[in-house]
Amino acid sequence: MSRYYSYLNTAQEILRRYKSEEPFASFLKKFFSLNKKYGSKDRKQISHLCYCYFRIGKLNTSLPDEERILTGLFLCSDNSNEILEQLKPEWNEKVTTPVAEKLSLLHLDTIQDIFPFADELSDGIEKESFILSHIIQPDLFIRLRPGKEDIVKQKLKEAGIDFTIVSDTCIALPNASKIDSIIELNKEAVVQDLSSQRIAEFIPFPSSNNRSKISAWDCCAASGGKSILLHDLYPGIELTVSDVRESILINLKKRFSEAGIYKYKSTVADLTISGFRLPASDFGLIIADVPCSGSGTWGRTPEQLFYFKKEKINEYASLQQKIVSNVIPHVKAGGYFLYITCSVFKKENEEAVEFIKQNFGFSLLKMEMLKGYDKKADTMFAALLQRPL
Repeated sequence: MSRYYSYLNTAQEILRRYKSEEPFASFLKKFFSLNKKYGSKDRKQISHLCYCYFRIGKLNTSLPDEERILTGLFLCSDNSNEILEQLKPEWNEKVTTPVAEKLSLLHLDTIQDIFPFADELSDGIEKESFILSHIIQPDLFIRLRPGKEDIVKQKLKEAGIDFTIVSDTCIALPNASKIDSIIELNKEAVVQDLSSQRIAEFIPFPSSNNRSKISAWDCCAASGGKSILLHDLYPGIELTVSDVRESILINLKKRFSEAGIYKYKSTVADLTISGFRLPASDFGLIIADVPCSGSGTWGRTPEQLFYFKKEKINEYASLQQKIVSNVIPHVKAGGYFLYITCSVFKKENEEAVEFIKQNFGFSLLKMEMLKGYDKKADTMFAALLQRPL
């Protein structure tokens, strides 16, 4: 039993040290690098305890850390757990029961405290299902690149990796799957969440278009996943990418090289201020996957759920309006603007679309919450708008 108390004590120590100044995964990696006495199983158990603490959001924050960790482990487990078996055997006996019964056992009446921002949610989100999704670790999704579908599936089968075929081009795997040494990432498949892959449904150009004449700007390109998707749909597209961080574009260049993409233009641009320079002036399509709260991805980074402050929603909404206002004039007459967030908040989503319509006269062609919370995936928002001729 002392081993399990050791796990619990170490998890508490990690949580006390963590100040949310970097992703928790990075912090954990540094901690274990400095404390090499922990073996692979130890690291896995301790990390899981920490993530369970974050996954229950603001639920019962008055409890001591030890109790909150075990509460999180209980709520996040759907099978018998060796730590609970030793430290909370009465809970372990009930671990397979529905969450509502677990909450009752803990004398907790509501799940709202897990996600205390439910009054800010976009339309169409089923609140209870969305909130409860945070106690479940999402899957790892990969998008199979054109012509590589059978190759990737065969490699995964030969390596004994479990996977689920979601669509002709999408595969889901357990989150901890190690595939880097099995498939050629970016060349054969791209790590890309299911909802992010669905952005393809919003690309406005028909297949009969003269692809060489299509110009697109991925203005908040980050790691370039959507640009690779766009290239796979239209290999001859005239592509421009930008980001405010030069280091990100250096990583993007490496990723593009692995993906076999060499013909594109790249520039560092701070889109919050006017006057940035672009390799081209006007585009038939601008993709703006804008900086946001990331609230649709907190199942992957639950520490952000735990530390998030409600007032940040307005800050992000203001930032998004600045970016949109500076970027959208570069859409050609009759061209398209694809607005994307990985947020679930109305102020970052529907209200942003209304801002575009009212201030720039664009017409809304399609708008949707891309729900991933019922598929062990991220939840995103996308809206396609068109500039009048």
